[in-house]
Amino acid sequence: MSGSSNLTLSLPSKGRLREAAEAMFARAGFEIVKTGSARGYQGEIRGLNGIDVAFLSASEIAKALKDGTVDLGVTGEDLLRETIAPDNPVADVVLRLGFGPADVIVAVPESWLDVAAVADLDQVAGEFYATHGHRLRVATKYLELTRRFFAEHGLTGYRIVESLGATEGAPAAGSAEIIVDITTTGSTLKANRLKVLEDGLILQSEAVLAARQEAMKRPVVVNLRQRLELAI
Repeated sequence: MSGSSNLTLSLPSKGRLREAAEAMFARAGFEIVKTGSARGYQGEIRGLNGIDVAFLSASEIAKALKDGTVDLGVTGEDLLRETIAPDNPVADVVLRLGFGPADVIVAVPESWLDVAAVADLDQVAGEFYATHGHRLRVATKYLELTRRFFAEHGLTGYRIVESLGATEGAPAAGSAEIIVDITTTGSTLKANRLKVLEDGLILQSEAVLAARQEAMKRPVVVNLRQRLELAI
């Protein structure tokens, strides 16, 4: 948070998420401008007093909301929920913004004909361990979302392999059997001969405006939410 009494809103520093966020703010009558150098990471919203802008990467925004270095942020709901669990009261979604859609899903090889649902993985996990001597490997960048989802389904016979590259390629490369990843059209999954489990939708994500609990009811935040809502 800034040293002044202003709140700090963090916006994506680059990419399509930034462009879509700036376009939405413009439709709501707000111009986002950088202050200082053109390559700086600070800004302001013309037409809205009481809020400073900090430009961060979308994943950093979720972390900054959690640790309190910013009060508000526009980021993907997948990144927000990976960092801040739904039952954690520190911050929550103020408004879903209607752009940047992506589903976080569980996918397995198409060749696993007898595996259609998460419950089927329990039997596969047992057989896999008996045959290979190690647990089913799940490649993902979403460690916390994966752990929470599998815990809700009572699945324990797996281990997570943190994915740093193209997650969907992990099964073909032999580094994992299952993936948890985001998809928009499903074409990349099909190209890698993967299928989404029938009940394998973990989260329907989109861009969100999120805020720390203590900022939610501030008049400037209420005003911002109402104006953005009209621009969706």
